[in-house]
Amino acid sequence: MVPKDEDELADMLFTAMLYNGPIAVRYPRGVGPGIPVKDVPKAIPIGRAELLQHGDCDNDRVAIFALGALIPMAKEIARKLEGEGHSAAVINARFTKPIDVEMLEFYAGSVDVILTLEDHVLKGGFGSAVLEELNNLGLNTPVVRIGWPDRFIEHGKPEALRAKYGISVEAALEQLLARLKGPCPVCTLC
Repeated sequence: MVPKDEDELADMLFTAMLYNGPIAVRYPRGVGPGIPVKDVPKAIPIGRAELLQHGDCDNDRVAIFALGALIPMAKEIARKLEGEGHSAAVINARFTKPIDVEMLEFYAGSVDVILTLEDHVLKGGFGSAVLEELNNLGLNTPVVRIGWPDRFIEHGKPEALRAKYGISVEAALEQLLARLKGPCPVCTLC
């Protein structure tokens, strides 16, 4: 599990206590966004993602599946895509294993491209799991994966390292816009 904020971390720890088996919770170094933690945590259904937002029209062109600390980046990408005339959904994937196959299948069947954002190595990471599941489902929706290269990463400020290795709004937009040609063909809002 990968929490997006302090409150979701508390929910994930509570979920782990209730689960009869091994669970891993992955969170980045540093401080969280400062979200207050509710008095009583709630259990999160194992393997269920959370839809955070739809785009401006009923037919999203991009589905952004993001993990943890990269949720704010996902929202910024969606906002910028909207400015370019492309509707985007933002999904808090929460789980790297098991992934939410139902939500993935729904969006893979309805968008032009899927974007995965992870604060993890791409090779064998969340984006790879998404590609494997799409293959299992017989779907060929294009996937843009943003994450760390499979090599030693030097120490430094996370923002500087993300910029250096292309884990940025700009890098994601560059790859996405290359795959999206023209305005949304379904509605007049985009």
